[in-house]
Amino acid sequence: MTLAPHSQSHIDRPSTAVDNVIFSVIDNDLHVLLVKRGEVPFPKEWSIVGGFVDTHKDNDLEATAQRKLIEKTGISAPYLEQFKTIGSANRDPRCWSITTIYFSLLPFSELKPTDEHVEAAQWFKLEEAINMPLAFDHAEILKDCADRLRSKVLYTSLPVHLMPETFTLSELQKVYETIIGETIDQKSFRRRILNTDILIETDMTKQTSKRPAKLYIRNPELDTHFFTRNIEGPNRQN
Repeated sequence: MTLAPHSQSHIDRPSTAVDNVIFSVIDNDLHVLLVKRGEVPFPKEWSIVGGFVDTHKDNDLEATAQRKLIEKTGISAPYLEQFKTIGSANRDPRCWSITTIYFSLLPFSELKPTDEHVEAAQWFKLEEAINMPLAFDHAEILKDCADRLRSKVLYTSLPVHLMPETFTLSELQKVYETIIGETIDQKSFRRRILNTDILIETDMTKQTSKRPAKLYIRNPELDTHFFTRNIEGPNRQN
């Protein structure tokens, strides 16, 4: 049996986009990267980083996410995770729209936008950004991604992707605490981190107020470590 040629020319196609929520820790506060739109719809309004899939440039959705990040901010993300896909007739006033949402983690970086449709790119404290009147449905997307990050940090090594090239265990613990909003027992944290292969000890140290602290780097061969138990502050422990 020969199948007849299938034409989709009569089928309405929704637009396909990717949105990327980029997190960083700056001065012991969780920040998110926003860009100010320079075109309609929502001109002059802040939004998360995103854009339409280009079938001539992008081999997959992750390629779209990385391309739009570089175009709109001048930086790339060492960690990128697909979160979920949403779509509706109401989220974009131009058309029926589907977007695949990613979130990224990266150390603080200076921003150098190259996209002519972006007026500015800026880091905002997360709590400030969530309460801003963002374009499209980006405030809701941002909140959902922040909740996802906080929950996943409890049982993974994700915060290592937010660290500079070298760092101490105390600095890594502080980033964990910044994200989950609670203090963590130092001895327990160090024991659990050092019982994994996610860090590589260097031969360098950093002078602290007490004594020199060992410096570590992230193991480039490992992406994410999953702990068997959550890393939790005292308020969560039974």
